[in-house]
Amino acid sequence: MSLDVLPRPPAITPAEYRQRRDALMAQLPANAAVILPSASLVTRSNDSEYAFRQNSDFYYLTGIAEPDALLVLLPGREAGQSVVFCQDRDPTMEAWTGRRLGAQGVVAEHGVDQAFENAEREATLKTLLSGREWLYLPLGNAEAQAIADDALAEATTGQRRGRPALKGWVDTDPLIHAMRQIKSAAEIALLRHAALISAHAHVRAMRVTRPGLSEYQLQAELEHEFVWQGGSGPAYSTIVGGGANACVLHYIENSAPLTSGELVLIDAGAEFELYAGDITRTFPVSGRFDDAQRALYQVVLDAQERAVAAIQPGATLAEIHQGVVADLTVGLIALGLLDGELETCIDEQRYRRFYLHSTSHWLGLDVHDVGRYRLDEETPLPLAPGMVLTVEPGLYIPDEPDIPAAFRGIGVRIEDNVVVTAQGHDVLTDQVPKRIADIEALMAGEG
Repeated sequence: MSLDVLPRPPAITPAEYRQRRDALMAQLPANAAVILPSASLVTRSNDSEYAFRQNSDFYYLTGIAEPDALLVLLPGREAGQSVVFCQDRDPTMEAWTGRRLGAQGVVAEHGVDQAFENAEREATLKTLLSGREWLYLPLGNAEAQAIADDALAEATTGQRRGRPALKGWVDTDPLIHAMRQIKSAAEIALLRHAALISAHAHVRAMRVTRPGLSEYQLQAELEHEFVWQGGSGPAYSTIVGGGANACVLHYIENSAPLTSGELVLIDAGAEFELYAGDITRTFPVSGRFDDAQRALYQVVLDAQERAVAAIQPGATLAEIHQGVVADLTVGLIALGLLDGELETCIDEQRYRRFYLHSTSHWLGLDVHDVGRYRLDEETPLPLAPGMVLTVEPGLYIPDEPDIPAAFRGIGVRIEDNVVVTAQGHDVLTDQVPKRIADIEALMAGEG
């Protein structure tokens, strides 16, 4: 097994984070403010915590990876429009848990205009928000809501002293999430690297797979590669489903043995600098597809490749999904898994017995990334350069008496990560084989 380490892409610069903050503030009315809390540590058991993972919106605007911070944006403020409250410097705590940035570090390393440690937060925040007429905050965030409630009480008192009234608060999510939907060149480079790490891991898993291993051993191979290559670990719970377990869409037990003659489905991706990879491949435990597996797999592969080819500016995910539904339904009829005319099977959604999910989702700082899918209830959102998405059709054949025996309990999904470009698209995950001959060659040691 190669121990080579992939070269890392450049980090996103403080200047780009500043540009994002400026772009958000440019959308706000006069005399508004943004309050956006970071994530906090979460207790795992007793006095130990889960591995910390920053709030994606907070990270998108700051690049700060510490817990218990707060971003405040104050358009037009002469002393600085971006303010961060951060953990207090504390030599005792830092001896246990590592260096904290402190106010000076936040300004020096992340390019915000001003920073205060949390010991100063209560008094300073009141002053910063005083006189602001609109507060923009994530409405589902309890910490942000508590700050807004305090600001409202303070503003009510301040009105008697002639200060402007606080008119209300507005959800930040639509503004930030629309920005996040179009990735910058630096973001695409990080997504490409997360995809490359993920691809190396999938190839590694294919090479070691053999009957008698357990699903969790493939999980270990995948996640070893994620971390070896500098990722923080998996971007989501790794799925390794052998045999009929592949028909459970979010199967994460990963505890069963891998059996000769069956397929194994792996849905796994690395997280790198908080950006997610998300790849699914399905392949034979013994290295060769049998006739039924080959036939079903080819139906999914044909649909997946045509869906990828359809990605270009102006296309919609709804259209791409409809094409996948048609391709899969044609294949299901040809294999004898559906009866009837094509249009009838689609109109009556008979295919949904075997295909339960959508074809695509956005990909970015979250594996199911933020952003709208429709302009309104009737109009799908057209694809545009800089959008990044998955393409992942699948077929999942239940083990039921009316199903031809050769197909029972087979699950197949094939997933790639794709960026929309001005010319069409770019597949970020094409380093993992997905055509039958290529998979079999790799597993035979020929690739």
